[in-house]
Amino acid sequence: MAGDEITQARAGEALSGSEKQAVENIEHVDPGAQGDQPFQINAARRAVVEKQLKRKLDARCGLFVLIYIMNYLDRNNIAAARLKGLQDDLRLDNTQYATCLSILYVGYILMQVPSNMFINRIQRPSLYIACAMLLWGLVSTLSGNANSFAGMVMIRFFLGFIEAAFLPGALLILSKWYTRRELTTRNAILFCGNLISNAFSALLGAGVLSNMQGVLGHAAWRWLFWIEGAITMTIAISAAFILPDLPHNARGFTEEERIVAQLRMFEDVGEADRDAADQGTFDGLLMALSDVKIYVMMLTFTSYVVGLSFNAFFPTLTGTLGFGYVPTLLMSSPPWVFSCLVSLLASWHADRTQEKFWHIVGPILMGIVGFVISMSTLNVAARYIALFLQTGSYAGFIVFYSWISSSFPRPPAKRAVAIAMINAFSQLGNVAGSYVWNLKDNGYRKSYGIVLSMFGVTIAGCWVFRVMLNNLNKTLEESEAHQVAEPRPEGDFIDSTDETLRLRKGFRYLV
Repeated sequence: MAGDEITQARAGEALSGSEKQAVENIEHVDPGAQGDQPFQINAARRAVVEKQLKRKLDARCGLFVLIYIMNYLDRNNIAAARLKGLQDDLRLDNTQYATCLSILYVGYILMQVPSNMFINRIQRPSLYIACAMLLWGLVSTLSGNANSFAGMVMIRFFLGFIEAAFLPGALLILSKWYTRRELTTRNAILFCGNLISNAFSALLGAGVLSNMQGVLGHAAWRWLFWIEGAITMTIAISAAFILPDLPHNARGFTEEERIVAQLRMFEDVGEADRDAADQGTFDGLLMALSDVKIYVMMLTFTSYVVGLSFNAFFPTLTGTLGFGYVPTLLMSSPPWVFSCLVSLLASWHADRTQEKFWHIVGPILMGIVGFVISMSTLNVAARYIALFLQTGSYAGFIVFYSWISSSFPRPPAKRAVAIAMINAFSQLGNVAGSYVWNLKDNGYRKSYGIVLSMFGVTIAGCWVFRVMLNNLNKTLEESEAHQVAEPRPEGDFIDSTDETLRLRKGFRYLV
């Protein structure tokens, strides 16, 4: 529809059938705000408005990056605290420490689907995410007050339970604003928060752990939790005012920009990005549970997460190079900066080419090379280079997330559940990964063997999913050809009882 005159309108104006349907399906448009004249916008004006819209949206969604940094800092700072006495002070053996890591993901898994079902139905998701952030910041500070295994386990469980609201919620909000051609790059920018946090956490950890030991009579690792938790709560307050809500009601956008935002999403999928009025609370869940593609992605993504489980142990793996804890933390940062750059490049190219499979498999193969090097030698330089290659495998992880959103485009309730289900189930990979890295012999050679095999399973799962989407695309082509031969009242839409095929003509799943 880009390039055509778009008019919200009166009878007699020259709109195509699909354009009329587009305007009829847009919610909350108030042409009366401009008097009795309907809202009108030509191609040149639309280009200007769309540019303004994306500039504002990118600026506001940029806060997601900072929130994700704090999300991961609060989750993974326990790894840095371990280097400065947490495990000894709490008298934890290695299995108990691994339990403290893994219990977080139990809460994380339990809350994701209910949270995303809820956030899909509310009008102000920005307030929901801000409140969740405020709460997890508070819980994170309590980690600095833990004095026993039981206390730390309870704190970590509730931390995961509350943090579950953020990532699937952020991914859902982005999918409501950005088209499939834009989403991978924006997801990559979001996930840079994850990658930057791995670099930044090492630097912040080095600073706090080196200078805060004994301050006011407390261990440095306790100060690490208190300081990072306080930063999180401060950012949470600003999030309530900065994050966008939905295209039809977001504050800080003009009415013209909100209309164009809704039209963009209609053009991308073929209908307004909203649920039917008669759709029940659990309809999206039922649709997701009946779609076999989701189960393939769940198993594939879980294998991927197990393969990436070195993330939580990265300072420990860097420590195998034989340096002290401060040099170890500082040396942990550059690989994640490299990962961020590779991820942005891979995601940008994936959006430009609209290809997913090879943009996921390519970085995985890079990680496999890194694993093989780590298994094969104890040479310090080679093992440090291997850490760079391992972190580079995160680039495919980011493209995978956008593959989820683009593969379940409608209705939004199903997409919300699909994102949450796949992400929640994949956290079992983090639970398993917490125990994979207990195998210390020969520089974690057995652990590297496990994650290498998991990357192999991931590649196989991606190939199966690609075949499934190609088959759907062939079915869409056949349905279009059939409707051309026998015109039906559905017009520009393919008639099907399966929501994966009931799409606008010309729509194709990205492979």
